[in-house]
Amino acid sequence: MNGFIYTILGIIVLIILCSIRQITEYERGILFQFGKYKKMLNPGWRIILPIIQSYQKVDIRTKAVDVAEQDAITKDNVTIRINAVIYYKVFDASKAIIAVEDFKYAVSQLAQTTMRNAVGTVSLDELLTQRDKISEEICKIIDEATDPWGIKVENVELKDVKLPEEMQRVMGKVAEAEREKQAVITKSTGEVEAATNLAKAADIMSATSGALHLRTLSTLNDLSSDQSNTIIFAIPIEVLRAFDGTNGETIKKFVDKVNK
Repeated sequence: MNGFIYTILGIIVLIILCSIRQITEYERGILFQFGKYKKMLNPGWRIILPIIQSYQKVDIRTKAVDVAEQDAITKDNVTIRINAVIYYKVFDASKAIIAVEDFKYAVSQLAQTTMRNAVGTVSLDELLTQRDKISEEICKIIDEATDPWGIKVENVELKDVKLPEEMQRVMGKVAEAEREKQAVITKSTGEVEAATNLAKAADIMSATSGALHLRTLSTLNDLSSDQSNTIIFAIPIEVLRAFDGTNGETIKKFVDKVNK
């Protein structure tokens, strides 16, 4: 009799040991009893009775899913290829198991469809210049759709936008023309500023006696540092004016007298 009791106890202990299941900190367990949802299991050791009960674990950590590259047409009828990364996590494990068959596959397919639809509502320029705004809109749409599944979409990032080669060449020409335009504007603006400053300098020199002569001497000083054989003589403008009219005769007499 005692042997039978020990056998029964041993079987019970063996069943209990086989029924122990471990749920780690980053997981949650969904317990089913007789095929019906009973409760959510928190991290730790849990006893799952064979045949009567079953359970399924769900990883609640943030997941990064690479959305496959998709062909899309923008609002201005430009065909592009685009891919993205979506970050999401499960906030209700019971809904993620019960409400949808395979939440990972469902989120991936929903992201692809939403991404194509969102690209179709914007032009190519908007897609290239407002990528963050479009990513936020896609994230909002997916988050609202996955909320009944117990899934929280944290972020969506558009990774790459591939353009046709013809469009790349056209955009390259546009960018080159824009740079040339900016260079011409910058150069002309510099010339206007230089002319304005020269005009101010001329006004100041003409209003100040001897300023022009000092400027001439300063220029000669700069030229003297040049190691060439060029010799420069500075003649005041008053000397040249002296040759005009009666003053010219006076200068000639003075020069003849010096030569004698």
